[in-house]
Amino acid sequence: MRVRRHEVKISNPEKPFFSERGLTKADLVQYYVDVAPCALNHIRRRPFHMKRYPNGVEGDFFHQKRVPAHPDYVGEQFVRFPSGHSTVFAVVDNAAALAWVVNLGCIELHTWHSRVDDIERPDYMLIDLDPTTDDQWDDVLAIALVVREVLDELGLPGYPKTSGATGLHILTPIKPELPFPDVRRFAKALAEEVERRVGDQRVATTTWKVADRKGVFVDFGQNARDRTIAAAYSIRPTPDARASAPLRWDEVTKADPAAFTLETMRDRVAAVGDLTADIWRRRCSLASRFAALEVTPPQESRSASLSGRSPRRPRRPAGSRR
Repeated sequence: MRVRRHEVKISNPEKPFFSERGLTKADLVQYYVDVAPCALNHIRRRPFHMKRYPNGVEGDFFHQKRVPAHPDYVGEQFVRFPSGHSTVFAVVDNAAALAWVVNLGCIELHTWHSRVDDIERPDYMLIDLDPTTDDQWDDVLAIALVVREVLDELGLPGYPKTSGATGLHILTPIKPELPFPDVRRFAKALAEEVERRVGDQRVATTTWKVADRKGVFVDFGQNARDRTIAAAYSIRPTPDARASAPLRWDEVTKADPAAFTLETMRDRVAAVGDLTADIWRRRCSLASRFAALEVTPPQESRSASLSGRSPRRPRRPAGSRR
């Protein structure tokens, strides 16, 4: 297959990958080549975690962090983990590299929240609205508007997208100035503020233990180091080949995840364009916004840790509620 100026070998192109829809591996590769400008905007310069489905969605899958032997148009990045183990991830920076990883059975596009230029500092924060039961999609959409309300008050942008599975992601582009633990602390405080405003844990909860949840989980934990999500425009391993689709905020209350699939997303992009085209031009600083959520500022937190003191929590402004 000719992809830009590279020849990419596609093995077994007619292999069924989504039997329910009659879609093959070749169909999947062609989709990603067609939407490459949109998808690459989200995965470029990031460690790429391979989740491989060599026999399509109906077959077994396995995770692979270390990139196998690869052509020179596929990049690589050495990463050492806190355990002392290390690996070399693929880096997918062009359409040919994207076709190459998809040929390996990577139905989904899973990447880190940070880029190889500064691996320890993410450049977006994520709130993942994850239903606990199958009948909570309307709650997901209502909670998303509360997340937007909090972000607006903090002066932070939010980009909603369907996860392509059962939930909704809201991405906030940030300057890569804080390490993962600080971004996670901020996201946790934001999620707890959303939970407080909803006021009913049967609707929205930050309860960590799965067995104790009833409402939609306002998940902040995906902001930890080396966590990955399915990127915007990623196809998901569902029988109907759903896609993770960026949304306009005015679409959120009526969004139907089933409407966005491998077969419909190209028409969707043609109709509305890339709704995330400007996302990285809108990076904001989180550092100055910690106090607004009553979270210990990053520098103070690190200084307290080094001195052995318990960090001081900022006082809540008079008249505010918790």
